[in-house]
Amino acid sequence: MIVDCAIYRDGRRTEGPKDFSDALDEARAEGHSFLWLGLHEPTVAEFGLVSQEFGLHPLAVEDALKAHQRPKLEVYDDSLFLVLKPALYEEADGTVTTGELMVFVGDSFAVTVRHGEGSPLAAVRERLEREPAVLRHGPTSVLYAVSDAVVDHYIDVAAELQVDLDELEEEVFSPGGPDAGNTAARIYAFKRQVVEFRRATVPLTEPMSRLAHAGLPFVHEPSRLFFRDVSDHLTRANESVEGLDRLLSDVLGAHLAQTGVRQNDDMRKISAWAAMAAVPTMVAGIYGMNFKHMPELGTTWGYPVVLVLMAVAVVGLHRQFKRRGWL
Repeated sequence: MIVDCAIYRDGRRTEGPKDFSDALDEARAEGHSFLWLGLHEPTVAEFGLVSQEFGLHPLAVEDALKAHQRPKLEVYDDSLFLVLKPALYEEADGTVTTGELMVFVGDSFAVTVRHGEGSPLAAVRERLEREPAVLRHGPTSVLYAVSDAVVDHYIDVAAELQVDLDELEEEVFSPGGPDAGNTAARIYAFKRQVVEFRRATVPLTEPMSRLAHAGLPFVHEPSRLFFRDVSDHLTRANESVEGLDRLLSDVLGAHLAQTGVRQNDDMRKISAWAAMAAVPTMVAGIYGMNFKHMPELGTTWGYPVVLVLMAVAVVGLHRQFKRRGWL
């Protein structure tokens, strides 16, 4: 589905022919204009018409239709092809979902193909249209604006994840401690969200570095400064993701250590109570044996004396274990 189609002349949006084929011919004929065509989850037939008119490479067309690609930058004879994975933070359940965004840039055109609901480009287009100086860089300005919006949102998502991690960390180290099984499951689920986020941010480092430093076709020399800024922001996002991953591993290790300490405390208490129960059990077992000739059987105070002896032994063991911190 075509979301938007417009011709940009000298940094200003102008209305051109409604048919994108005629609009592309008009932009190419003028030389100093370019066409920006925005698509959302196009069908094979729809995108077939677009790829034929714009001369897009078949491999890039296949990637754009199938989606589920990792971030990358491909250079073809007639265009550049950049794959981005916008990230979206769901506040309701604290999860991170990623979409798919492809950008084709050629001599007089920019084509954006979006999959999923994350990162709509209407706001990006509106912001770029308020900056004629940037738009004058031609189709490269679209590549920059889209990349900048996606990467800036990475930083926002990382900040939201940091807040959630702080809450989880406070829960793990709270007095008394949370339920061990539930907390471990939450930590692993959180780590899975971070891994999903890393799949979007880390692979994008190499494409942004190439756009900022290497001599690529369809990227004007003055535009590299913009991509260096995007690359710097991406570095910040990646550092945040790495920090989240390391801190999660530390929290998980601390939680497992706490669980082990609690289990040791429980075992010591169980052992102490078992030792106190063993003394009277042993004495009672000895006097419960059915032998005719046993000492103290005829003693008048033998029974209460044995009971007092067992009580004294249990109290002594209890005080000893209490002093050592076992109880």
